[in-house]
Order: sequence, then structure tokens, then C-alpha cells
Amino acid sequence: PAPAAAKPGAPASEAALRAAMKSVAPDAEITRISDSPIPGYKEVALGARIVYVSDDGKRLIQGALFDIDNRENLTQLSEAVLRKELLATVGADRRIVFAADKPRHVVTVFTDIDCGYCRKLHEQVAVYNKLGITIEYLFYPRTGLGSESFDKAVAVWCAPDRRVAMTAAKAGKVLPPGKCANPVTQDFDLGRRIGLEGTPAIYAANGEQLGGYVEPAAMLARLDEIAAKPAR
Repeated sequence: PAPAAAKPGAPASEAALRAAMKSVAPDAEITRISDSPIPGYKEVALGARIVYVSDDGKRLIQGALFDIDNRENLTQLSEAVLRKELLATVGADRRIVFAADKPRHVVTVFTDIDCGYCRKLHEQVAVYNKLGITIEYLFYPRTGLGSESFDKAVAVWCAPDRRVAMTAAKAGKVLPPGKCANPVTQDFDLGRRIGLEGTPAIYAANGEQLGGYVEPAAMLARLDEIAAKPAR
């Protein structure tokens, strides 16, 4: 016998929720479905982006969910957790690190060799380091795979000294073409999964995005503020 039809508003199975999402976003990567603070809705993670889908799979809410009493953006908090998990999959062997002598904070920065504000940030990398902020670079050539910016990133990675090459490339020096195994495509794909929209994109250790370019003193103040929050 045919199964009885679900009553309107009845909870859908996870498979049904995934099917509903695929119908509106066929290429979306659904990484997690969990309970949400909104009664009757699930929190659905698309990469590191959050949307809310009704239990019956018929309604979708996209936007920021605020906790008024605690003055917190719950959507951003959930997205930070997802970003932290994704960034944790990238080992030190895939990063170009400018380490502080006395580290207080570590940030991950998605960078584009040709991005003006990326270059401005790198010009001050010694200042960030002096304040105790370690900068760990991943690549995100905004013009896409196989572009001139992509090739410049590969050239930096394949150079004998990646830190020296990064500084030279950011200063506009033309490097020899790179020919080696490199993580630039992986970095680019990770940036897309995270939902990156521009460069530089700076993330604290807890996954919170600090914005685009942030001058050194302001970044330190923001990182100190994040570090003072209760761990989640």
C-alpha cells in the first residue's frame, strides 16, 4: 500500500529537507542539518553559510537571526563554528606563515597577490607581528582558476623561499613562473565553501571574520575582545 501523506507542517525527514534544498539550490553543499533556535525550523549549513528551513521543507529563511536579550547574532556564531572546522582541515604545510616572536593571536588571511588592500596589509605585516599577531596566508585569486593572479600565487608557492617571494610579489615584482605541486586550487575552493566574497578575508582562531583590511591596532583590539569571550 502507498504510504500515508504527511500532514501539513509535519516534520520532514533529513532526506526530504535535503531534497527540498536541492530543488532551490542544486549546487549547494549541505554540510549539516541541526536544530535551530526558531521553533519549527532546522538550521541548514551550506558550506559555512546558514539558512533556516521549516520542518516540513516548505519554507526557507535566509538572513541574520539575533538574540535580542544577549545582543548576539546567532547566525554569525553558527557560521563561525563552521568556518573554524573548515579552516582546521588546512595544515601548516599549506600555509605561508609570518609568525610573531611572542604570539598572542593567530589569524588566517585569504589573500590575492593583486588586491590593493591585501598589499596594504602585507606592507604592515611586521607591525602585526610586533603586536603579537601571527599572519597565516592562504590564497584566493579573485579572478579565478588559471588567471594571472592565480599564476602569481603559484609562482609564490613554488619559490625557494615563499615568505620572501610573497613580499616581493606583493611589492609588484614579477616572479619566475611556478612549476610545482601547489595548494592554490584547494585554497580557492575552500574560500568558496566558506562563503568568501572578497580579499583580504581575515578569520580569527574561533572562525569569526574580522572583515577585510583591518589596521594593526584595531585588529589587536578585536582579537583581544574575542579572546575574552567565553569559549563556545
